[in-house]
Amino acid sequence: MKTTIKASNSEDSVAYETSEDIEVPDRLVDQIIGQEEAVETIKKAARQRRNVLLIGEPGVGKSMLAQSMAELLPPEELQDILVYPNLEDSNNPLIGALPAGEGKQIVMNHKAKSKGQEEKKNMFMILIIGLILVIGFMLQQYFVAIIAAGIVFLALNQMRPKTTVMVPKLLVNNENKKIAPFIDATGAHAGALLGDVRHDPYQSGGLGTPAHERVESGMIHRSHNGVLYIDEIGTMKMRTQQELLTAMQEGMYSITGQSETSSGAMVRSQAVPCDFVLVASGNIQVLEGMHIALRSRIRGYGYEVYMKDSMQDTPENRQKLAQFVAQEVKKDGRIPHFSKEAMDEIMLEAQRRAGKKDSLTLKLRDLGGLVRAAGDIAKGEAADYVTMDHVVKAKKLARTLEQQIADRYIVQKKKYRVFQSEGGQIGSVNGLAIIGDRSGILLPIAAEAAPAQSKQEGRIIATGKLGEIAKEAVQNVSALIKKHTGTDISNYDIHIQFLQAYEGVEGDSASVSVATAVVSALEEIPVDQSVALTGSLSIRGYVLPVGGVTGKIEAAAEAGIKKVLIPKSNMQDVMIESRYKDKIEIIPVETLSDVLKHALIGKGKKGLVDQMQKISEMVPRGIIPNPSTNKS
Repeated sequence: MKTTIKASNSEDSVAYETSEDIEVPDRLVDQIIGQEEAVETIKKAARQRRNVLLIGEPGVGKSMLAQSMAELLPPEELQDILVYPNLEDSNNPLIGALPAGEGKQIVMNHKAKSKGQEEKKNMFMILIIGLILVIGFMLQQYFVAIIAAGIVFLALNQMRPKTTVMVPKLLVNNENKKIAPFIDATGAHAGALLGDVRHDPYQSGGLGTPAHERVESGMIHRSHNGVLYIDEIGTMKMRTQQELLTAMQEGMYSITGQSETSSGAMVRSQAVPCDFVLVASGNIQVLEGMHIALRSRIRGYGYEVYMKDSMQDTPENRQKLAQFVAQEVKKDGRIPHFSKEAMDEIMLEAQRRAGKKDSLTLKLRDLGGLVRAAGDIAKGEAADYVTMDHVVKAKKLARTLEQQIADRYIVQKKKYRVFQSEGGQIGSVNGLAIIGDRSGILLPIAAEAAPAQSKQEGRIIATGKLGEIAKEAVQNVSALIKKHTGTDISNYDIHIQFLQAYEGVEGDSASVSVATAVVSALEEIPVDQSVALTGSLSIRGYVLPVGGVTGKIEAAAEAGIKKVLIPKSNMQDVMIESRYKDKIEIIPVETLSDVLKHALIGKGKKGLVDQMQKISEMVPRGIIPNPSTNKS
């Protein structure tokens, strides 16, 4: 017996033992997870037949929202569209609209009439040719009779029209359709989207195909009284977007050949109905490629929606995620249902992919891949249900291509490691970074202080293919060190090297590591090599939160590091796997002095840390210390 999930504020509200106990809603709109605001907007847009622009990350449910809108549209009388020959102007075919289902019958009736006329004409030809042959045989002119019959056959066949009944073509067929059409036009070229007229190489000499038979409907016509969905709309050619806008405004659009060099360009049909609702989508960058007037049309006569990529980790949302697992099992139809423990593991992975402990990811297409991979493993083992072990195994199997490349790159780097995980070194720090989607990696950083070559002031020289943000973070370190350690670095050239950073470094999450390496090099105090660091650093000396802390911590544990320093505000985001918990100690830090307290070892450490703490206490109150009076 299946149990419907009901919202509650308690963990006890999870009323299921397996995904088999969870009822999957029939309506598509009720299967959309975590996008409540977007769902409400779609419902409003459907009631009023408004256009919608959905912006968000891939895999958050944009196409599913568009499909659900077709189910929600108010009932309309669907139509069949016919294209007829124009006897006055063959290059301007006529268009007719009929209630759905009648178009096919009209075509069949015309074909029946055409067939009857063709049979009569064939009988006439047979009689004429037969008469010629009989007369020839009676006159014993056999050869002449056969030649004469052949000439008459060719002449009659060439001169006569094939039929006086020109059969119309069924351009759009909505027979037996009960809901509004949904047409996915993502990536469609102009001819497929707007309609086209096929080229006719035999247009001359009476052998050509009638113009109306070469007319092909476009997706805008097949979506008449329904939904036209276009993902990544900004990648569509600007001219095509302009034509799409025209079709939206008029609700009618003539079909012509899309290639100017084709004989199809000579043909232009009457205007064909295309009163569709447009649902366009893409990520935020897609707006740059959108036709200004097209976006204005959507905004002025519809809605723009920014999709969420995560939701709060609450009992209600966990139940929704459990419903998602049940939906994926039902849609796939080939994998077993999930046990409660397996679904708990899916919840943990949803947390990890959200990057925050109090959130669950809404990039459900990727999470669905994990569900199917775990199901395939269970199926291969002939298990009745998917277990937690199957999900854990599937995490390795369901990695993205980028993730596989990143993991292979990390393995290669481990073979040629340039870092130490024990002892102490001056100016050498084990930083942490993220490569690929979420794979952590150790990023060794080395710093060296040398007398300045310039007479004016020293410089900070960084190598390692740095991005713009990383360069700015390195430059900020000089101001920070000058203010918070009291050391005047203007007499030094500081050389900073990001070791093994062949693919480049971007972001400011290494600024804590850079500052630690520079301070160590200037003060000649060793850095504990069993410690790894990550964090962004403000010029006031505060350690700010960064992304990917879970992957970074796990990478440090894999590398044999004993302690990892992370921003205190990131502690809620730590969701490492249980196998790493006993391998590494996680230490939260708030200021640069906290970092140095745990990262430096040896003589001079205590005096420097005490001095920095005194300075840090004064800076927030607006007291700017004089470096010359605080130099150690």
